[in-house]
Amino acid sequence: MSEKQVPYMIYAEVTPNPATMKFVSNHFLAENGDVFEFKSEAEASPSPMAQRLFSFPFVQGVFIAQNFVTVSKLEGVEWDDVILELREYLSNYLNAGQPVISESYHSKTTTVDELEHMGQTDHKVADGPIEERIVEILDDYVRPAVEGDGGAIHFKSFAEGKLSVVLKGACNGCPSSTVTLKSGIQALFDRMLPEVKEVIAEESE
Repeated sequence: MSEKQVPYMIYAEVTPNPATMKFVSNHFLAENGDVFEFKSEAEASPSPMAQRLFSFPFVQGVFIAQNFVTVSKLEGVEWDDVILELREYLSNYLNAGQPVISESYHSKTTTVDELEHMGQTDHKVADGPIEERIVEILDDYVRPAVEGDGGAIHFKSFAEGKLSVVLKGACNGCPSSTVTLKSGIQALFDRMLPEVKEVIAEESE
């Protein structure tokens, strides 16, 4: 049986952010390392699946990366009351062959304005050997752990010893993000790249 014939199976994982829940799939949902973060239905035009999720009145945000979807909820709504509904909805949606990302998005060249609208311009290209090493460290040591918590971390800039990164998904607004950055990521760079004197987290807009 080929991978495409294997039904989608969705299970839920808690994240460090109590306002978000991670829904993991046994198939990839985003291609080529793409990540998509949407704060409203209006922003979610590239993703029919995200638009459908915003039809739930308690959904405040949708983040899609690799093989998972992170959903943010309204305060006052308990996950125990909605988690089964969301998991079943995602499973049924995907097994019906409905698209995660629209074909029109994949088939066209995305403009800078569209990327900015989707919050994709946070992901900058490294310029120079130090920045390239920073990106390598983030990719190899930080990103897997952050994705495990239902989020993403992107390099934004490095100047005068200060490294700015952008947090997305479950990490965006997470109460433990600052602690994680200061204790974990800062310590990692202290050992591996002392040129980085300070790590600054910026939430995606």
